Amino acid sequence: MTWKNNPSRYGSLSIGLHWLMLILIAGVYACIELKGNFPKGSEPRELLKQWHFMLGMAIFALVWLRLLARLIGPTPAIVPAIPTWQALPAKLMHLALYLLMIGAPLAGWLILSAAGKPVPFFGLELPPLIDKNPDLAGQIKELHELAGSAGYWLIGLHAVAGLFHHFVSRDNTLTRMLPGRG
Repeated sequence: MTWKNNPSRYGSLSIGLHWLMLILIAGVYACIELKGNFPKGSEPRELLKQWHFMLGMAIFALVWLRLLARLIGPTPAIVPAIPTWQALPAKLMHLALYLLMIGAPLAGWLILSAAGKPVPFFGLELPPLIDKNPDLAGQIKELHELAGSAGYWLIGLHAVAGLFHHFVSRDNTLTRMLPGRG
């Protein structure tokens, strides 16, 4: 398998990034859900918040590489071709997922910046994007949480669509994104 997409299959770069980002997204959600099990200000809670931020920023960094991989190679064809009525919802779903992978981490970075808090990134501290503004931080946090809630639905629908294509439509939608399938 080549690293680059071709007309019939995603390349190893796209496949690797897809599944790595799924793991990172699962980590982001796990950290934020688990933090509620610990008292405010406790070390485990603060550590989970820090990992939530860092994994989110890793997603933000990798999504650009993923978009580049989409641009430098073709999108593999779905065989047999999907009905025309499915094409637009599929494109909108992918657009929404990319907006989530860009918008949610960017909002997190803006929240920390506006709250005047450090933005951790695996031993580094990212610069603030905006000046301290606690009111704005609260407003952006509401949007960030809304995006997180929408993300559950988007990711779930994306997974269900992949399974639908594999088991009901019996096309190659899922298999062209699985590793080790030539």
